[in-house]
Amino acid sequence: MTRIAITGVGAVSPLGTDAPSTWTSLKDGASGVVALETPWSEQLSTRFAGLVDDSFQEALSVREIKRMDRSEQFTMAAGREAWNDAGAPEVDSERLAVAIGTGIGGIGTTTVQEHVLADSGPRRVSPHTVNMLMANGSAGWLSIDLGAKAGARTPVSACASGSEAIAMAREMILAGSADIVVAGGTEAAVTGLTMASFGQTRALSKRNDDPAAASRPFDVDRDGFVLGEGAAVLVLEREDHAVARGARIHGYVDGAAITSDAHDIVGADPDNQARTIRMAMRSGGVGAGDIGFVHAHATSTPAGDLNETKAIKGAGLAHVPVTSTKSMTGHLLGASGALSTLATVMAMRDGTIPPTTNLKRQDPDIDLDVVANQARPTQARAAVVNSFGFGGHNVALVLSRE
Repeated sequence: MTRIAITGVGAVSPLGTDAPSTWTSLKDGASGVVALETPWSEQLSTRFAGLVDDSFQEALSVREIKRMDRSEQFTMAAGREAWNDAGAPEVDSERLAVAIGTGIGGIGTTTVQEHVLADSGPRRVSPHTVNMLMANGSAGWLSIDLGAKAGARTPVSACASGSEAIAMAREMILAGSADIVVAGGTEAAVTGLTMASFGQTRALSKRNDDPAAASRPFDVDRDGFVLGEGAAVLVLEREDHAVARGARIHGYVDGAAITSDAHDIVGADPDNQARTIRMAMRSGGVGAGDIGFVHAHATSTPAGDLNETKAIKGAGLAHVPVTSTKSMTGHLLGASGALSTLATVMAMRDGTIPPTTNLKRQDPDIDLDVVANQARPTQARAAVVNSFGFGGHNVALVLSRE
């Protein structure tokens, strides 16, 4: 059986500008959520977010920074880190592909350049605007950087985008169209328009007095999600290819499933989410008894966390530990599934499940074994990662340690 190995990881997140610092902070239960200090945020009902330290740009040239949207910059920094972590493998360019998902793409560029157009006229609009705002820009830039000619794909499926990119990468390798796929997700949507819109739907937490404690999945007092930004990228590789070149293997993507609810543009169908998890386990050749923990999508919304509880139980996983690192990073939208995947792989590799922080009183209707506030030792050999997005997009991944 062909297995898909993870041989490289990279991240730019509210908790660190690389994968090691991000992972250390996740284990420690740190928070990357801070108050916004920009004029455009002053009138918002939610004035905080999970922000990336701008020092990540040290991995980029001045020319790249000028020509790329922030979401594309995140991808390049995390992608280069993942590639180097994999040992910068020698591979036929026609057997190397890229798959980078995003929920929104270059929304920051879109809003800035719209203001430039309105205030200063068309001659002041940047000639790089289109390639900065297009959702496929991240995949395109990274494919150019790596010389990948087997495809540069961009799933755009809201908050499931990053996980869908990883599932897509797995499919490409299993289909024989690539030996290595660099896959993940990116998002840079902390803008006034995005936050105002989410605020109007009452989806965001309003704990402006305590931003670090605002994201509280599974808590009875949760009042919405916290918007975050960043990227996570993994190098996926056919196992025999990795072994042949002596690569270090962090873990495996053994199973995946992608479904759609066909139910509601924002509301979820927990029965179909459960079906997605079961499909992923079947594709990975594992049963509920083999799963050591679940990295839940769990964004800290009242309805979402409860629906996912029903899905986890419906998939036969009520007995396993559950965590959500969004409590520390906020919700990275299209990048969230990729970052969750990275955290899950590291958790199995190091034998430590990162905690769900800010959990003061667990919702009695969420009768799961939540890893609350402190990391928990684990000997898990397999785990599930859930990602669910507006539009009824569902992705579940099954990851294995060895």
